[in-house]
Amino acid sequence: MIQYSKASDVRDLAYSIVDRLNLMHVKKDRLLFYRSMGSRSEHTRARIHGLSRIWNDALEIDPIYVIEVISERYDNLPDHEKEKVVIHELLHVPKGFSGGFVSHGPAISKHRIESLHQAYHESFRE
Repeated sequence: MIQYSKASDVRDLAYSIVDRLNLMHVKKDRLLFYRSMGSRSEHTRARIHGLSRIWNDALEIDPIYVIEVISERYDNLPDHEKEKVVIHELLHVPKGFSGGFVSHGPAISKHRIESLHQAYHESFRE
């Protein structure tokens, strides 16, 4: 059975990335962060979840995203790889913060993740 716990370390990293890369469309107060243990997924390090528009409307709430890191695949990564994983998940959040998702493709490519990761580290040198 999968167990979930809040992931404040992932939250802190994501907030730093959002701030340093000026991802102003990402509403930090509408993001939640969890760590799962017991997943049978063999390759997935993290995933992002959201409620569909109908749930947001029915519950009369603004969109919320949950970033889940899979402990077995994420926790032992070096810090620079954890940063890339979180950047990848944040790129799935659309500019309108609408509750939908940005699909893989040019907007979420290895090249773009590497470029943003480099910019993230350069922001510390300024």
